[in-house]
Amino acid sequence: MSDSHMTDIDWDQLRGVATDATKKAYVPYSKYPVGAAALVSDGRIVAGCNVENAGYGVTLCAECGLISDLAMSGGGRLVAFVCVNADGEVIMPCGRCRQLLSEHALPGMLLETVSGIRTMDEVLPDAFGPRDLDATAS
Repeated sequence: MSDSHMTDIDWDQLRGVATDATKKAYVPYSKYPVGAAALVSDGRIVAGCNVENAGYGVTLCAECGLISDLAMSGGGRLVAFVCVNADGEVIMPCGRCRQLLSEHALPGMLLETVSGIRTMDEVLPDAFGPRDLDATAS
């Protein structure tokens, strides 16, 4: 991804969509709503919110909902991503969600993080992915 793609990303819009998603979160246990939004390679914006469960292990992070939205709305690759809390403050995706995002990321995907704009490779270096499975299958 070229540097010009970074200037084409409307980070304010993505944060706004993510903040709106927090209002739909189901968080009766933690009371910590999270929203996520991403720009897709075809220009769509996809979003998700966290959905908790009394069996904590089956709680779904906002990124899970975002990836479901991506698949349901036509697929594609993620270009840019942001995750926020209910106050609209940027937060980091957990390690599990970084792995989930990596699977659907365009090479060079950008994330707005607590320490600035980073690439997927910077927030999940040496990620395990489909190419690793392809290598063992041959």
